[in-house]
Amino acid sequence: MKRMLKIGLTGSIGSGKSTIAGLFRVFGIPVYIADVEAKKFLGDPEVIRMIVEMAGAGVLSPDGSIDRRMLASLVFNEPARLTTLNNIIHPRVRGHFFNWIEGQSGVPYIIQEAAIIFESGFYKMFDKIITVAAPIEERIGRVMLRDGLKREDVMARIENQWPEESKIAMSDFVIYNSDTDLAIPQVLEIHKTLMGISEAVINQ
Repeated sequence: MKRMLKIGLTGSIGSGKSTIAGLFRVFGIPVYIADVEAKKFLGDPEVIRMIVEMAGAGVLSPDGSIDRRMLASLVFNEPARLTTLNNIIHPRVRGHFFNWIEGQSGVPYIIQEAAIIFESGFYKMFDKIITVAAPIEERIGRVMLRDGLKREDVMARIENQWPEESKIAMSDFVIYNSDTDLAIPQVLEIHKTLMGISEAVINQ
């Protein structure tokens, strides 16, 4: 069986990871969006029970589901709660990701897009890591516009992630996604490189 490369795609909040992931999809590369899958687990009754135990019943909506905005406001201001939440969600996402990989075939590599690949320690299982970078003021503005958050709320989330320069230092590739950078040529170049690495692995 041909071994597919596992590529991690990460970046700080507001860097434009999802946009970059979409560009790789244009080249036919399967992309697993960890944050999307993580949100699905918030509907699991056992996960709901554990989150209420951690954060209290105030985190529930009237219909008994998790109020994601309330949960975010609680955990991003309390690192201990954020760690507990990650310990609830991440093992489930990790297991789902490996099951997802089993369903992929005929591609040279797959990508997992996730915000905290380094913070979670999950980076160790990838063959290569790509970090998407952008100036902090652009990142803040994007998130404020996208999520309707105040600046201080965005900063609280940024402070709970590794500094961008630390992610860059541990990455194999960096895509600069500022308002003045062209992302497509960068993605194309990385794609060509990964195709070459994949071919070399297959021919070993």
